Amino acid sequence: MAVTLTEAAARHVAGMLDQRGHGLGLRVGTRKSGCTGFAYEVDYADAVDDQDQIFESHGVKVVVDETSLTRIDGMEIDFVRSSLLNQGFEFRNPQVKNTCGCGESFSV
Repeated sequence: MAVTLTEAAARHVAGMLDQRGHGLGLRVGTRKSGCTGFAYEVDYADAVDDQDQIFESHGVKVVVDETSLTRIDGMEIDFVRSSLLNQGFEFRNPQVKNTCGCGESFSV
């Protein structure tokens, strides 16, 4: 079981953590949302709970709660930049069975 970052995503997260001045890594999870069921949540990981799993990619820690892990196991997170104003994380999740038309939510 794992959630990984591409080298580009790891560089971006490391830079954001440096700029912020603290944090253990990236926290990734899911929440109920949208028309198909779940949406991704991404935040800084400032602490690790007993129910968290920790993965490391290119020197950056990724923290995932056990409940979310069942929905995102095997996921790779990339950071893509198509222009100066259009950039962000791209989630490549093999667990996804369906997405809504706007791409905001997914089902497993």
